[in-house]
Amino acid sequence: QVQLAESGGGLVQPGGSLRLSCVVPGTIFSFYTTGWYRQAPGKQRELVASISWSGRTNYAESVKGRFTISGDNAKKTVYLQMNSLKPEDTAVYYCNAGGASPPNYWGQGTQVTVSS
Repeated sequence: QVQLAESGGGLVQPGGSLRLSCVVPGTIFSFYTTGWYRQAPGKQRELVASISWSGRTNYAESVKGRFTISGDNAKKTVYLQMNSLKPEDTAVYYCNAGGASPPNYWGQGTQVTVSS
């Protein structure tokens, strides 16, 4: 089973920045919309941002203006640049290809904690 490879989570103070990376196998990267979801304790998993194969992006209202999703076709990697982080951004962040419904692919998740 294909699993996406994430990196870049950690602990950061409010107002700080982090960048998440996700390596996506070539054929999946070329044909699937890829994105990032997050799940905080006691809450449902939610879409944070996505980018289509054509470069169209979509963001949750709560992160617009603070987060930026981008893709590097040569490296088959999707990035999530997170700026002006808030405590409510604390969650496990999951890389995704294909959206919430199958057929889709997920990473193992990376913890992002925003705390002073």
